[in-house]
This record gives sequence, structure tokens and C-alpha cells, in this order.
Amino acid sequence: MEQGEQRATGCGTARGPDADAPAKQRVAVVTGLSGAGRSTALGALEDLGWETVDNLPIALIPRLADPASGAGAEIGRPVAIGADTRTRGFSVAALEEALAGLRANPRAEPMLIFLDAADGAIIRRYAETRRRHPMAPQEDAALGVARERDALSGLRERADLVIDTTDMSPHALRAQVRAQLSHGTAHGMAVSLQSFSYKRGAPREADMVMDCRFLRNPHWEAALRAEDGRHAGVDAYVAADPLFEPFFSRLADLAALLLPAYKSEGKAYFCIALGCTGGRHRSVMMTERLGRRLADEGWRVNLRHRELERRDGAPRED
Repeated sequence: MEQGEQRATGCGTARGPDADAPAKQRVAVVTGLSGAGRSTALGALEDLGWETVDNLPIALIPRLADPASGAGAEIGRPVAIGADTRTRGFSVAALEEALAGLRANPRAEPMLIFLDAADGAIIRRYAETRRRHPMAPQEDAALGVARERDALSGLRERADLVIDTTDMSPHALRAQVRAQLSHGTAHGMAVSLQSFSYKRGAPREADMVMDCRFLRNPHWEAALRAEDGRHAGVDAYVAADPLFEPFFSRLADLAALLLPAYKSEGKAYFCIALGCTGGRHRSVMMTERLGRRLADEGWRVNLRHRELERRDGAPRED
């Protein structure tokens, strides 16, 4: 499950301190739909060194996470708190009130992470595990998903980071969490690049979507059809299109213009999706090239090739 939804997917606004700013307690409240991967995300954060607590009563969140209270971890060690509709005292209003209190504290750096997935994916996961949905224990899982989505209405739009796990395996979700929330980035904002196929639709987590279908298509070259955009021959074939260089140059310039602006607005994550017909050649090649360019400029970049993951069965971590 690799890739996150960042609003603008969710690539949301986690206000990171500047290098010379006073240290702040990082606090992530992880919520979302049941079956979307909250437990997996918390496990990934724990592996990164975060202190994790699941299903803490909402009223206790400020006390645990506020560094001034002395009840939480020392400043510098981040805290992740899991909360969903089963948590004592849970409501959208109560959770927002707890977050507002943390955001008002100059020593705390809170963020809200929302795990989401398409209804069909969640229903399938419940069917595979033979578990009952917590909001419809004696009824069909589809009814529980509908009730929970309604109960969480509006919370997703206000999240700092949205991760859509519809097409993600647990391995890919852990990789995505590591890419988004690991420490140490020169610019203070993580950039996600994702290739995709228009046949399966643009990623819901994307902040910016670019269409690469006008470029020459290696699919029609028998020697290149079985390869993907990471192959040197495919790269050279697409790059030979007269429109490639002006397109790539302007796209790189646009990213160089916008990313610092979004960072200055407080965004911690930004997702750029590049699509082509099959999601194997042109979009993959463009994603790889743009990823290298942005990494050379000092940005922390995470690549995901959605359709290649489906073919290979596992994400590639960059």
C-alpha cells in the first residue's frame, strides 16, 4: 500500500518546525474507516520510533500528548494516537476539539491522519477475515461501512494527511507511512509521485494530475511492449518525442515554483500523479525522471507505480 493520500492528500498540513525553531512535540492522531489499515499504520509508526497508543479515550488525548503536562513522551519523541468510532467518547466534534487544543499549544505539533478506502475494498476485507463490522455487528458489512462513513463525514476533508489504501497491500501501506512520516527532510515537505493508468482512474489522493498520453507510446513497439518505464529503451523512446523535453522542462519548473509555495503555506505533503493509458510506460518514465530531478533539488521524494505494483505484487521503495 504505498502512497498516501494527501490532501491538499491529504497531503495535508502538518506544521513542521524550522531548524532553528524551538523543539515541539510531534503528535499524530490516526483515525479513519474501520478496515482501512489504521492498525497497520500505527505499527509502521511504532517501527519508526513513535510512541503509539490505540483507542485512548478522546478526553485524554490532550493530557497524553501535551509536552507541558509531563504525561507524554519527552519532546523530540513523536506520539501516535489511534482513534476511531469504537473509541470511548469518540465523535467528530470531540476529536476536533482535542486537536484544536493541541494546535493552540505552541509546544505541540499535531496532525490528523485519516485512513480511507473505497467501500468495496473495505467490504471485501471484512469478508476475507470473516470479521463483523463494528457499526453493524449483526448486519451486513456494507451497512456498517455506510454508517461509519456518514459518522466521519467532514473529518476526512479536515485531515492533514489522507492515505487511501484501496489498492494497497499492508506492505505498501507500511512503506507509504515510512516515506511520509520518517524524520529528516531538507525542505520540510515530502513529495509523492505516482504513475497510474487512466483505465483505472486517477488516484484520489493526488493534489496535481498530469496527463502523459500525448507522448509517443512504447506499447506499439514490439521490442518495448513487455518492458516498463524504468527500462532504458523505454526511457530513450519516450524522450525522443519532440514534445517530451518542453513538457518535462515546464513540469519541472512548475514543481520548482509550486512546492516551496505549498511548503510555506504549511503543507507537509504534496502528491503529483502522472497518468497514461496503461500506466506502464510513459507515466512511469515521467515519474522516474521527475523524481530524480526533485531529489537532486533536495526534496524528499517517494515514488509509487500503481499499475506495476498490481503486476509485481509489491511496491518499489525509493
